[in-house]
Amino acid sequence: MLTVHHLGQSQSERVVWLCEELGIPYDLKIYDRDAVTRLAPPEYKALHPLGAAPVIQDGDVLLAESGAIVEYIVTKHGEGRLVLAPDHPDFAQLLYWFHFANGTLQPATGRNMILGRLDLPADNPLLKAMTARLGLALGLLEARLAKADHLAGREFTTADIMAVFSLTTMRYFLPFDLSPYPAILAYLQRIAARPAYRRAMEKGDPGMPLLLT
Repeated sequence: MLTVHHLGQSQSERVVWLCEELGIPYDLKIYDRDAVTRLAPPEYKALHPLGAAPVIQDGDVLLAESGAIVEYIVTKHGEGRLVLAPDHPDFAQLLYWFHFANGTLQPATGRNMILGRLDLPADNPLLKAMTARLGLALGLLEARLAKADHLAGREFTTADIMAVFSLTTMRYFLPFDLSPYPAILAYLQRIAARPAYRRAMEKGDPGMPLLLT
């Protein structure tokens, strides 16, 4: 049995969502963040040397890093679903946007979150550079979603599962306005209409308002 160790309001929501999309059996173990520090509890940190979410167990396999976990599950349990074959015309787009999620978008939000806690003046050069970097990433997403229903193209794929956290739940940690990005907002409504997404979020973070607007 695949075990998903889910830390509330974290990137591990991707793994819960993937399992729901694939309809595979899994054991969901939920861990709450510390009420004061908002960090993972000691029992979660003990799962893996990095102490970060997500973490899964599959038999003797213990695996961290959401990108690696998504690739592992979809390869081992997906039976070709949510990915594209190398000869598919959108294969390169799938690869790009899958890795864009944690290679560009999530680091941009994370750096801005940290800088925002330092109470820096608005004209701080580093703050301005990182704010611009996030704007660039969102602009790139906006341009892509203005011409495609999903990040890889017509089909919903693991690239979407990787990207949505940074546009939604991450805004609990770094509030940012998506109103200048109508294509992203329309995309989030398409995501919201997916039953598997709704099930995953209710199972992993029950009662949490979803930041889809």
